[in-house]
Amino acid sequence: MTALLPRPSILSIEPYVGGESKLPGVNRIIKLSSNEGAFGPPPMAVEAITAMAREAHRYPDGGATRLREAIGARFGLDPARIVCGNGSDELIAYLILAYGGEGTELIMPAHGFVMYDLTGRYAGCRVIKVPERNLVADVDAMLAAVGPRTKLVCLVNPNNPTGALLPRNEVERLRAGLRDDILLILDAAYAEYVTDPDYDPGQALVDASGNTVMTRTFSKIFGLGGMRLGWAYMPPNVADVLARIRGPFNVNAAAIQAGIAALAEPGWIERSVAHNEEWRAKLSAGLEAAGIKAWPSACNFVLADFGTAEGAVAADAALRARGVIARMVGGYALPSCLRITVGTAEECQMVIDALTEFMRTKSS
Repeated sequence: MTALLPRPSILSIEPYVGGESKLPGVNRIIKLSSNEGAFGPPPMAVEAITAMAREAHRYPDGGATRLREAIGARFGLDPARIVCGNGSDELIAYLILAYGGEGTELIMPAHGFVMYDLTGRYAGCRVIKVPERNLVADVDAMLAAVGPRTKLVCLVNPNNPTGALLPRNEVERLRAGLRDDILLILDAAYAEYVTDPDYDPGQALVDASGNTVMTRTFSKIFGLGGMRLGWAYMPPNVADVLARIRGPFNVNAAAIQAGIAALAEPGWIERSVAHNEEWRAKLSAGLEAAGIKAWPSACNFVLADFGTAEGAVAADAALRARGVIARMVGGYALPSCLRITVGTAEECQMVIDALTEFMRTKSS
């Protein structure tokens, strides 16, 4: 055996497994496993990516200046407090590595985004997963879990994979109950899909404190998952820390131009949100009519609960038989559930029809 070994916490990590995209022997595949936007990337972003191919020999702007300015203009934020990354996952990793480490603790909801757990262990943190209340983050339980070694609290809102939305006052109560030396990371990857007028993705708390960061992504509503583009809004002191540790060209040139173009696409967010509101409701209603519990969701997916792990596996097989790939979420401690992306109208109807037939056959 080799004498060269990593830190023990590294060996506790199981590699992240993304949503599947292929099925052997199936000609047409409907991929509803990764919460990708129903309409693909905006046309202006496609044009920007294509145009950048002629400039692929040039290094990108290391500070993503024009992109940060475009984000700031679109969302009313100070570009100097925005940091862009190779997906928001990269920025989350930087934050955990910078403020966590051996001997520290990271707190997250039990069914929160798995990358917090994986990156926390990579950093050497003790990761504490706090039980939820009816699949919604429990603020009282999270505050009760805080100890002298707690340095990070991570919250996805609305949450992946459950779709649950924690009310604004509860998020504010969480921040108010944490010590000043604890960094609160608010992951708002699905913020654009939320229609609750009281919702704040995190920028208000960032502005009100020196220890909160909001992360966002272009992978969902903007359909740029393949470009790996994310950003975060943070206090100046935290932005300074990330400027010291991020790679000098951590965002590629095509992603920068695609992001700028996506933000400028007229009506893109409005059209995408309207479609999502309509078909998330229809998908949820179709599942419920078939006898499947659909958990409330503020995102572009529905968590379908089949009651047992065996039921979820069988339902997944029924969907695959029709070329539809959903996401098993046993890795999130939800073995009885499938997470199903809100796709096009045709794709959503295919899911409703397939699962209605599955439940009918199951009960006969």
